[in-house]
Amino acid sequence: MLQETDRLLLRRWLPSDRAPFAELNADPRVMEFLTRPLSRAESDALADRIEEHFEQHGFGLWAVEAVGVAPFIGFVGLSVPRFEAAFTPCVEIGWRLAGGYWGHGYASEAASAAAQFAFNRLGLEEIVSFTVPENVRSRRVMERIGMTRDPREDFDHPALPAGHRLSRHVLYRLRRG
Repeated sequence: MLQETDRLLLRRWLPSDRAPFAELNADPRVMEFLTRPLSRAESDALADRIEEHFEQHGFGLWAVEAVGVAPFIGFVGLSVPRFEAAFTPCVEIGWRLAGGYWGHGYASEAASAAAQFAFNRLGLEEIVSFTVPENVRSRRVMERIGMTRDPREDFDHPALPAGHRLSRHVLYRLRRG
């Protein structure tokens, strides 16, 4: 299933996306608020999990193409978190773009399209997003697409050990408009 915006194409993954995806995942700047950069094998395994998610749920993290600019700039889309927390089960909206494409509004544009897909095509009542408090760039995208945060819902990510520098997360929500 394809989603289009004025400048972007959100599409299923192609084999040719794997090399630039691995490059993106190996970039310490892109991975600053994740546990660590990924090796090529780890990046390919993540791409495999993304494809499996599409097969299982009928939606997922789309590859993002900046039309006329670059055939692959990262991913934006929807996923079902694989951990349990006070707000699960849920559908999360998320993104990861190569650093060279930051600051152009691509993440917000693609996330808005993904949110509309969640509400209009999937019929969801709500989507969530979360990150570490220091990830100001992602938090701005959340706010630009209309998500709001209640600090009482901030949480420690269950996949990280207590006291880990990335364990504390802020939770944002967006309800159908």
